[in-house]
Formats: sequence, C-alpha cells, structure tokens
Amino acid sequence: MRQVTVTYASGESLAYPAGVKALDVIGKMGSLPWPLAAVLINNELKSLDSQLLTDCRILPVTLDSSQGATTYRRSLCFLLAIAAKQLFPDRHLMAGMAIGTGFFHYFDADQVLEAKEIEALEGYMRELVMRDIAICIEHRAWADAVEYFKNSGQRGTLLLLEHLNDSVIPLNECSGFRDLSVAPLVPSTGVLKTFALQPYHEGFLLRYPHKETPDRLADFVDDPVLYAIAKETRERSRVLGVSYVGALNKVSAVKGIKDYIRVAETLQDKKIAAMADQIAGRADRVKVALIAGPSSSGKTTTSKKLAIQLKVIGFDPVTISLDDYFIDRARTPLDEKGEPDFECLEALDVAYLNEQLVALFAGEEIALPSYDFKAGCRKDSGKKLRLGDRSILVMEGIHGLNDKLTPRIARDQKFEIYVSALTQINLDDHNRVSTTDNRLLRRMVRDYNFRGHSAQQTLKMWPSVQAGERSHIFPFQNSADAAFNSALDYELGVLKVYAEPLLRTVKPTMSEYSEARRLQSFLDNFAPIPAASVPGDSILREFIGDSEFKY
Repeated sequence: MRQVTVTYASGESLAYPAGVKALDVIGKMGSLPWPLAAVLINNELKSLDSQLLTDCRILPVTLDSSQGATTYRRSLCFLLAIAAKQLFPDRHLMAGMAIGTGFFHYFDADQVLEAKEIEALEGYMRELVMRDIAICIEHRAWADAVEYFKNSGQRGTLLLLEHLNDSVIPLNECSGFRDLSVAPLVPSTGVLKTFALQPYHEGFLLRYPHKETPDRLADFVDDPVLYAIAKETRERSRVLGVSYVGALNKVSAVKGIKDYIRVAETLQDKKIAAMADQIAGRADRVKVALIAGPSSSGKTTTSKKLAIQLKVIGFDPVTISLDDYFIDRARTPLDEKGEPDFECLEALDVAYLNEQLVALFAGEEIALPSYDFKAGCRKDSGKKLRLGDRSILVMEGIHGLNDKLTPRIARDQKFEIYVSALTQINLDDHNRVSTTDNRLLRRMVRDYNFRGHSAQQTLKMWPSVQAGERSHIFPFQNSADAAFNSALDYELGVLKVYAEPLLRTVKPTMSEYSEARRLQSFLDNFAPIPAASVPGDSILREFIGDSEFKY
C-alpha cells in the first residue's frame, strides 16, 4: 500500500497509508490550547475530514486563530441551517451580513419568527451540539447534487450549480442535512458550544465569540447604521431581481448584464444625489462634508461624485486632501512593532488643519499645503483658497468621523458620511458573500494596478489594515449623518477577471497561500463580466482603472 509522509510542526515525520484522513493523524500534534477547527495541509486550509494523498506538512488551526474563528463562525451558520430546516421545513432561511458580533438571519416572504420560535431554534441547535454529530464531506455526482437541492428547496444553491460543471460536487453533511461545501467546517457539532440567538428587527442574530475568547460571548454592541444599509440594499437587490450569485450568473448568461449594470449604477448615483440634497437642506450651517470608511470602500470616488451632485444643485464644492496634512515622517508615531503608524490620528497635523479650516470658514484666504511623500515632509503647494458664499468643503480620509480630527469646528457645520462596501448578494441559500472579501479583492486589484504590489503583499498587510479599521473607523460609524453603500452586486464578476491571475502567483510554499486558495475557490462561483461594461465614472473604476476621474 502506498504511503504518505506527514510532517508536524515539531519537525517529527511519520508515514501513513495514502488516503488517511486528517482527523486520524492529529494525535501527534500534542497538547493544544483550544480545540481544532481545521488544519493547514501544505499551507491550504482543510477540514479534518480531508484525505491526505501526498507527502505534506500539517499544522493545527485552533479556535483562537483568525482562520479558526472564521471556520467556527461558518460552521455555526451551517448548524443554524440544519436546525431551521428540521424545525421549520416550510420556511426559507436567508443569511445576511455581520452586525456587531453576530450574523443577521431572517426568513424570506416576511415570515417573522416569534420570540418563542427563536428560543426553540436555539434549543434545537444546542441539542445538536450535545449529540456531537460528525460533520462530513460527501461527494455527489453533479446530477445527484442538483436533484437533492431541487427536492430540498435550496433554490440559491440550485442556481449556483447551473454555473458549475464539475462532475463531482463536494457537500457538507450532518444529521441528514446537506449544503454545498464552499470552505472547511469544524469536525463535529460538539465543537460549537459558544453561541446565542438574539431577536433583531424582523429577523435574529446568530451571535459568535471573538477569537481572543472562544469560550464566551462579548457584550453585544449594536450597529444601527449597518443594519439600515443592509435593509436598504436588500430592497435594492429585490428591485434588481438578483439576491444570489447564481441569479447574477444567469443575468450574465442571457447577455442582460449591461442593462443590469446601468440600473445598479443609477441606483447608486441616486443615493449620492440624495446625500447632496441632505447637505443642501442644511446649507445655512454646513461648511464641510467629511467622508470616512474602511480600506477600498471607494471613498475617493464617492467624494468626487458627491462634488458633482453638489454642483448640479448650485453649490461650489472644493476638495481638500487630508493626506497633505501629515506631519513630517521623522515625527510620525511608532506602532507596537516599532514601525511608523501612518494610520493613527497623531500622524496628522490636526492643529494646523483646524487653524486653516477656521480661517476658511471666517472668509479668509489660506495657502494650501502639499505633502511630499518621497521626502516625507510638507511644503507649500503654491495654491491659494478662499471659500465663496456657495462653497462647501469636501474632505475624505479614515478619521473623517472622529470629532478629534476637527475639534474647533462646530458639529452642525459638519456633514459626516460613512462609506463602506456592504455586499448583500448571497453565494447561495446559507453562504453569504463576505463584505471583507469584497474589499480585499478590490484592494488587491488596485494595489497591483497602481502601486506595484503583488497579491502576496496585499494578503500579508491585510490583517494590519483591518486592525487599523477597528481602531480608527468602525467605532465612529454610527455617528454619521448619512451612510453610503459603495458595493455593486455585479462587481465580483468583474474583479474575478483581474484577481484570479494575481492569486495564482501565490504559491503553496507561501504562508498566504491558504487565503489565496480560499479566494480562488470563492471566485470560481462567479461568471466573468467584461470590464468594458463598467461605466467610466463607476466606483469600481477606482480599482480596475480607466476611470473618468483623476486620482
């Protein structure tokens, strides 16, 4: 019998029969601080039900790691889908976006659950956990998988299978329930001890723990702005007739994508126009529109489109770049690693910015600065600025919603806008499209096109980017006067064309390979959409290029 050599983190190597499952070789991993969620096999994330077919290095993925926490949350959604199907077989569960430390779920067709029904659903989930049922990978022929999802009423998954033509389809199976296997899950329901269901608006939240404390839930912190965006975007998806990736692929297949894109872009432009109208309604007080949002949310294009809409209604918008107010690089604060922290508020000359804003709003003329990023210092741009009676300042940057950025400006003189790319299209019935993945793919494509960064570099820096967002952006999002969702449900079909070749450059010997493979597998579900169909003023052009705007 052919054997494979398995090498552990300790350096020890052992031989096993080819085809042995990962679950059967983990005994040599030694004592682990938390239960296993999955394993890394040659730097690729795999479930413990996976077979080992070649020589490999195997590493544990525990619940207190980023990948372990993500696997745990995905598995909780699977557990919820099992319980919902078995308790409410005639209702259709829909997965939504993350709000606080929970995933919003609801039943479509306005089938609102009563509190006692949510309690029953949580109780049944806990019963499944107590029974510690194995979660297995099951392989079915394409036709058999189609027949199963047709009979089970999982229409989103059925639509997705229409795009796929793999002869064998991997499914996750547990307690007689099956779902499409899109990423690894924990080995059994017994691992999923920490969760709660919480009524929330017309649905409920599936609460999950932080990776720092896998055995307990943190206090719930609501995100009403995110919920408002999510609800509005769900309504938009209904208008467009596309709630699933499979439905989007179907639109592309019948050559209806150009019309779909036109409608999607027009709906987004209407939202920006509505924000301009809100500013106009406060024109007797508002002097500046401040735009903030996480990385790759499209803040820059949003500010340019907002300026156009303000012009349409008779204002004279003036843009100032916060980048020109960085302090000299030699004085930039250091982070915990001893490296310059360009994302903290202290990296900006807040006092000088406020001095200039106060002067502008008093009708005075100022000399605009310019930051020389090559030399790492600020200099005079040679440009002067004075605001007129119909002038409105537009500034965008990560600290825009933090009042400490503009402490000398009265709150009623500021109109604050939070921008994010909050994807609402679902992969299928129970698997959501991550907002973070959408932004990561945007950034990867932009980094390559305009900054010369490889996909590996983008993946490597992404965790620190997210840490900065948690510190400097998310705590202030609920103070915004308006929220704007920059996500375009069709964009992942466009980004696929650009991102796939970049992801292939990340090789199995690189630590970022696991994330690259996950994103590749995710993009396999999307039909490609040609960039030629994307309007020149689209927010998406900020990332793929050929925009009508100058950046």
